[in-house]
Amino acid sequence: MVIRLNQELMITSDKTIDARGAQVHIAGGAGLTLQFVKNVIIHGIRIHDIVVGTGGMIRDSVDHYGFRTKSDGDGISIFGSTNIWIDHVMLFGASDGYSGDNLMQITVAFNHFGKGLVQRMPRCRWGFVHVVNNDYTHWLMYAIGGSKNPTIISQGNRFIAQDNKSSKEVTKREYAMESEWKDWNWRSEGDLMMNGAFFVESGKSLGHQQFTRLQMIQAKPGTFVTRLTRYSGPLACHEGKPC
Repeated sequence: MVIRLNQELMITSDKTIDARGAQVHIAGGAGLTLQFVKNVIIHGIRIHDIVVGTGGMIRDSVDHYGFRTKSDGDGISIFGSTNIWIDHVMLFGASDGYSGDNLMQITVAFNHFGKGLVQRMPRCRWGFVHVVNNDYTHWLMYAIGGSKNPTIISQGNRFIAQDNKSSKEVTKREYAMESEWKDWNWRSEGDLMMNGAFFVESGKSLGHQQFTRLQMIQAKPGTFVTRLTRYSGPLACHEGKPC
């Protein structure tokens, strides 16, 4: 099944979108938006080739619709929301001007970001992001980016750069000079860098920081990534049989 959205699809609270047992693609149109909602699960959907929506009168709840400007062309956009679980399926923070996202805590774990992906794996504004035990292969621009001073802790990931010399850097800081971003807390620990990949660190070393178990899961070294991500992606489920 291929779903082509003419406009962004606004997801309301207390919803589960589960594609197990089917091949569901959202492609060739607009993406999904979660705005000021809670308790949403999105599992096993293939989202690709998303384009900018033109905007217009769009339904955002069962009993209301209103005018929205054009969407930004991301697969899934989330802001002002809590208890969101996106499994096997990344822009965190919707606006440089919304400082409320400073309370956001995100864990990105056990994903395989394959060839042909350009950027935003993830791209973060504000908040705290733990990127742990993911497999990155041949990004086109950058793998992990951000603005507005997010804390990004990268642990136990494998970064395999493409051969293009201009695409070796894992990180990208946006809308800030080095004099500003040098104090942003972006650290790499136990990451496996291959084919010339490199992570530009900034801020305090991990040894000078205190994190709780609620903020960070325990990371394996980057050499474990093949085993840890071998089941990433939509599950191969068949009707009448366990996944």
